[in-house]
Amino acid sequence: MLFLIEYDRTSGELISLRSFRNSDRNAAERERLTLELDLNRRQVKREVVLLEARTEKALRLTHRRYFETLTELSKTKIA
Repeated sequence: MLFLIEYDRTSGELISLRSFRNSDRNAAERERLTLELDLNRRQVKREVVLLEARTEKALRLTHRRYFETLTELSKTKIA
C-alpha cells in the first residue's frame, strides 16, 4: 500500500493521511504533486511524503514521528 502524508512540522500535527493501492501509484504520485504545488502556491510550509508499507499499522511503526507526539516518542525504550 501507498500512503500520502501531509504533516505540519511546526505543530507536530498530522494534517492528512490517504491510502492508495500499489496499482494506483501514478494516481498517488499525481496527488502528491498536486498537494505540494497547492501548498507552495499558498505559501504553506508542510511536509508531504509518499511512503510504501504493507499496512497502515506497519507504517505507524516505521514512521512513528508522523503519528506520535515528541513526548510519546521520547518514552520509547531502546533495547
